[in-house]
Amino acid sequence: MAFDPFAEDPVQPEGGHAIGQDLSLHSIDEIDDLIGVLEREIERLKEAKSGKQRSLAAASAFFNLGSA
Repeated sequence: MAFDPFAEDPVQPEGGHAIGQDLSLHSIDEIDDLIGVLEREIERLKEAKSGKQRSLAAASAFFNLGSA
């Protein structure tokens, strides 16, 4: 599911937490769990970005071979 910056509903990451949600109702353990979930999601996003950067670099190198 793609991110829609114009969506009115908050993004619901794994665990049912919405970005920007009030955290006052969560226990310390729940917040620690949420931090872990978000850190794993950040790592997943970084890996996806890195893969896309490698693909872009490979495509750029392939198509620029003849222009040197």
